Amino acid sequence: MAGKKPAKSPKLDDAVGEGEEGAPAETEVSEKHQQILERIVSIQGDIDALNERASEEILHVEQKYNGLRQPHFERRSELIKELPDFWSTALLNHPQFSELFGEEDETVLQYLENIRVDEFEDVKSGYKVSMFFRPNPYFENEVLSKEYALDTNGESMIKGTEIKWKPGKNITEKSVAESKGRKRGHEDIGSFFLWFCDLDPSSDEPAELIKDDIWPNPLQFYLGGDQSVEVEEGDYDGEEDDGLEAEEEEEEEEEEDEIVELSEDEEEEEET
Repeated sequence: MAGKKPAKSPKLDDAVGEGEEGAPAETEVSEKHQQILERIVSIQGDIDALNERASEEILHVEQKYNGLRQPHFERRSELIKELPDFWSTALLNHPQFSELFGEEDETVLQYLENIRVDEFEDVKSGYKVSMFFRPNPYFENEVLSKEYALDTNGESMIKGTEIKWKPGKNITEKSVAESKGRKRGHEDIGSFFLWFCDLDPSSDEPAELIKDDIWPNPLQFYLGGDQSVEVEEGDYDGEEDDGLEAEEEEEEEEEEDEIVELSEDEEEEEET
């Protein structure tokens, strides 16, 4: 069976040419189709411009709401400190994140006091994940962090905290020694704490799980699927909610003004 012939690609220019002896060459795109294609190109340019504008406005909205969320994150962190082993429980209850821990890691996690995610001002350029620990018998650091950023060329830049292990307490050395001579898959990662010194961009799974999955709502993982905790009236600060509503109303008014401006611009273009 003969294969199908490849379809010809329409051209926007040079639709009509001349043969070797000055005779008209075969027309690949009729004049009518050429005009239609040119109009589509023009419309597509308008769509691309709107998409670019939308990206800029989405970035602006993300920056705004990141700022609005910060006071709530801080209040949540203060309350979480009153719950023993909140963060270690949330991490161990997460189906993917729990696979990253060894037995000794779980012991160290008992000293985990807080987790924080800081997104950079322009949001898209990077973020930082920080873990805060109480004084413990394993390492001197109070904070272990991992930072992901993009340089001016769009290349990934990764920074991690060097863990200052106390004598005889480096659980990662034991993990590395145990793994020598055999392949290690995802389930045999050894120690989670090796991640802080791993600057390979392909090792960013833990950071993404924390930033996108755990940090926004750690309560769901702490409860382990038990959503029986109910919020009673009066358990929140009404003044803060009123302020948020005012911000949202102001945002809606700005969006309505922009829609009016866009409509006026379109009417002017039609008149011209």
